[in-house]
Amino acid sequence: MTSRPSSPPEAWAGPLLLLGLLGVCYAVAAIGGLASADAGGTYQSLDRPPWAPPASLFGPVWTVLYGTVAVAAWLYLRRPAAPVRPAMVWWAVQLGLNLAWTPLFFAADQYGLAFADICLLLLALTATIIAVGRHRRAAALLLLPYAAWVAYAAALNLDLWLDNA
Repeated sequence: MTSRPSSPPEAWAGPLLLLGLLGVCYAVAAIGGLASADAGGTYQSLDRPPWAPPASLFGPVWTVLYGTVAVAAWLYLRRPAAPVRPAMVWWAVQLGLNLAWTPLFFAADQYGLAFADICLLLLALTATIIAVGRHRRAAALLLLPYAAWVAYAAALNLDLWLDNA
């Protein structure tokens, strides 16, 4: 069902929804943090390319990006005529793939599977941006830095997999 509640968008898509979306995104971040308890040590021990960022950069970058992912969904859901299901299904899929990457890479040391996951994440994120962009351009634009970072992370993942296999 793609219909909206009969109440005005502000009634159901207000601050509580934003807090809920932020909660979902930061829960994904927290679970990823648990799965990568020794991520800094693991990352430092890998043969890294010269263009690899320092481990200390990942936390702040992801903190900002998860916030933009939540705000993008919130902005989209506030658009009265936008169909909920397609865009939000893609949004949930990309978030789930994002969640799966950290344990694959850091906890399981499965760099190849992590690369496959991040490639699927990029595809799902692209579908999300397209679906959201059809009805809420600002929401789609908010996802572009996230897409750029994920593409960069995919290239780094591939390099680390090839150099550390």
